[in-house]
Amino acid sequence: MKNSLRDLRQEQGWSQGDLAERLQVSRQTVNSIETGRYDPSLPLAFAIARLFGRRIEEIFEP
Repeated sequence: MKNSLRDLRQEQGWSQGDLAERLQVSRQTVNSIETGRYDPSLPLAFAIARLFGRRIEEIFEP
């Protein structure tokens, strides 16, 4: 699944570790989502959307 997580994270000036801490996941999870190797669970996708003030559809695309 394609996503704009890396761009959104970089706009905030956050490292992958910073984002992981905010989402309470590992840095490896953030890296895997950004590179498209892992699709987040629905609760995690909602948490990401809330954190960036966006809708899930604005961040993730099939």
